Amino acid sequence: MAAFLQRTRDNWHLLPDGIGPRSVHRGPLPLDLHLGMFLPTLLHQATVEQQERFFMPAWNLEIIGTYAQTEMGHVGKTSNHAIVLAQLYTKGKCYGLHAFVVPIREIGTHKPLPGITVGDIGPKFGYDEIDNGYLKMDHYRIPRENMLMKYAQVKPDGTYVKPVSNKLTYGTMVFVRSFLVGEAARCLAKACTIAIRYSAVRHQSEINPNEPEPQILDFQTQQFKLFPLLATAYAFHFVGAYMKETYHRINKDIGQGDLSGLPELHALTAGLKAFTSWSTSAAIEACRMACGGHGYSHCSGLPNIYVTFTPTCTFEGENTVMMLQTARFLMKSYDQVRSGKLACGTVSYLNDLPSQRIQPQQVAVWPTVVDLGSPNSLTEAYKLRAARLVEIAAKNLQTEVSHRKSKEVAWNLTSVDLTRASEAHCHYVVVKLFSEQLPKIQDKSIQAVLRNLFLLYSLYGISQKAGDFLQESILTHSQVTQVHQRIKELLTVIRPEAVALVDAFDFQDVSLGSVLGRYDGNVYENLFEWAKTSPLNRAEVHESYHKYLKPLQSKL
Repeated sequence: MAAFLQRTRDNWHLLPDGIGPRSVHRGPLPLDLHLGMFLPTLLHQATVEQQERFFMPAWNLEIIGTYAQTEMGHVGKTSNHAIVLAQLYTKGKCYGLHAFVVPIREIGTHKPLPGITVGDIGPKFGYDEIDNGYLKMDHYRIPRENMLMKYAQVKPDGTYVKPVSNKLTYGTMVFVRSFLVGEAARCLAKACTIAIRYSAVRHQSEINPNEPEPQILDFQTQQFKLFPLLATAYAFHFVGAYMKETYHRINKDIGQGDLSGLPELHALTAGLKAFTSWSTSAAIEACRMACGGHGYSHCSGLPNIYVTFTPTCTFEGENTVMMLQTARFLMKSYDQVRSGKLACGTVSYLNDLPSQRIQPQQVAVWPTVVDLGSPNSLTEAYKLRAARLVEIAAKNLQTEVSHRKSKEVAWNLTSVDLTRASEAHCHYVVVKLFSEQLPKIQDKSIQAVLRNLFLLYSLYGISQKAGDFLQESILTHSQVTQVHQRIKELLTVIRPEAVALVDAFDFQDVSLGSVLGRYDGNVYENLFEWAKTSPLNRAEVHESYHKYLKPLQSKL
């Protein structure tokens, strides 16, 4: 993972590409947490003096750090320091989670320090290259100055100085979640590239009798499996770019004392991290199955993409929990509108709910008829779905509270509705960001192709959530029928462009790590060559024959 350092007048900074797409095909590495979380946390939450103490030794790999937010899961054998998220108690009062730099191993010998128990947690579903570990501290002391104090502080006499916002403590997680949205786009793009290229090489069965076997990409069922995923990859690409730009913009604002964008950034990164990782994890598996039996082989590259990406659904915040964090922001925004204030940003649609029309002159009129061929009209349909589901969740939550239940119990009893509302909000944001990119494309032929991808993405989403659009009278039964027909038409339109659309991702073969997704299309020759490299093929007769099989046969 490449990282680039730049010194400004007051501080060190990782350049925006400090964490980015991997230039070559590889799995995770033990230093990823050091580069991706430990260093950024020091950069954004340490004082200048703390950066002088910790950052340069960490940059030079004298200090190798991990990010320990839980007792298990972080790097266990490689690191000698950890940024530990722990409850802060001072003068007998708890002030919640704060970040501390904790030495855990002796520099030079790498032996655990007295009071520290640390190790590896054992085999996992994937991430074999990462020594995810456990950490236990027993009466272990660190200096007061090891608490990261750029925002919150503890004075020498134990006095606590609170930060301007408690969410600043979670800056590193917000950073990583914003990156993961772009990573979802890249991993899905890789999976689509492999599956669509292979589907253009593989010939099977017949569509018309007495004609040659067609490419399996010519079968409508294969197109229906893959083309909506291709459209999703493009949608997530635009969302990932937006999240990267938004994170750096708001982080710059925070540095200048403006924290107004932080609540929405926190909610948006949580929700979109969940939305894109859930979708991408399922989509990678769909691409694998679309490649038939060869997709199960490691030579396809798809198992590696899946096991490397799918932990995203649970690390940096389990996805359901992330959706519920977004829901808290949505409920606060809804209450804000009910109190007579206008919501702004991605939740401004809440101002348009009929029950919230406090300033009619600023309220847009919902379309009475959705034009299934209009990006703007489809975006409005998704906006209305989000607004209605947020309102339903808010009213159900209030109903539970009115039944004299505690807010916490009411929240739990409404959590399914709240998660649905967050999913609808995130889906709307993705559709909105995709549609806003179309007019910016100068080349009309490229714009036309991407417009078809947008239509496929949004219409396919409607087909999967048709109940919501019907129940809220956003679409009629006739329109839903038209949606299904229009999707099939778009599959035919996109088919001639499909291979070019994945080639446009510009993944080199070394990056894909896939025999099936080779750019030159020479799949079967190389599939055979790859198979011959199996360790079991080093001898014509494997030793197991003489050791086990032949003695067994002699007894029969």
